[in-house]
Amino acid sequence: MKDLKIDPGKASRRLAGFIKQEARERGFSRAILGISGGVDSAVVAFLAAKALSPKNVWGVTIPHRSNSKESIKHAGLVIRKLGINALNVDITAQIDAYFRKFKDASRVRVGNKMARERMSVLYDLSAKYRALVIGSSNRTELLLGYGTAHGDLACAIMPLGCLYKTQVWQVAKYLGVPEEIIKKPPTADLWQGQTDEGELGFRYKDADRLLFNMIDRKKMPGQLKAMGFSRDFIKNIRDRIKKNAFKRSLPTIP
Repeated sequence: MKDLKIDPGKASRRLAGFIKQEARERGFSRAILGISGGVDSAVVAFLAAKALSPKNVWGVTIPHRSNSKESIKHAGLVIRKLGINALNVDITAQIDAYFRKFKDASRVRVGNKMARERMSVLYDLSAKYRALVIGSSNRTELLLGYGTAHGDLACAIMPLGCLYKTQVWQVAKYLGVPEEIIKKPPTADLWQGQTDEGELGFRYKDADRLLFNMIDRKKMPGQLKAMGFSRDFIKNIRDRIKKNAFKRSLPTIP
């Protein structure tokens, strides 16, 4: 994974500067984000606190009854370590009330509804606290379309959108994100036992290496196969990028 190595100190400084500049240019001195207990939102919280100071950052936990206790515990670790403002908004009532009308809904539908409800909560609170909504999607997820349109992908800025998942882990270690958060299997916690890699069907480190060579180095399929990537894996990743391109674009206007 040598190709994906970055200088985490330099990256952290530049990303904190990005947050500070974007907030200032948009007329904000505060930021708000959802704290999920995962490494991505933890890194964004650390960067926002560094950029704007902890007193100007709101970390919101937005659980549903189906969320794991570990996620809630890890979210609390981040909030306490940084000393940022903490809010908790439980969305069990509204999610369950909605799906009482649609008892046959798949768990993907339920998960997407929760993601959109969480962003709705963040935007409402952003009006209350005059705080910029910061997202925590990384480059790997954006390229693969692993996110919910108008859910976790709906935000004002995405500081981690330029970092692959494996690079986010490097920055997390540098910033001092608790080790148990860095080491646990990534999960959107959309249903019990769900993991990102289990749902995607491949490991982040394999996807990152392929994406880096495919996108950044612009290597052709034949070159990628010569590097050891299978034809099926290359096609899988290419299809995902193409299929989910709409999630990276503004609405199409005639």
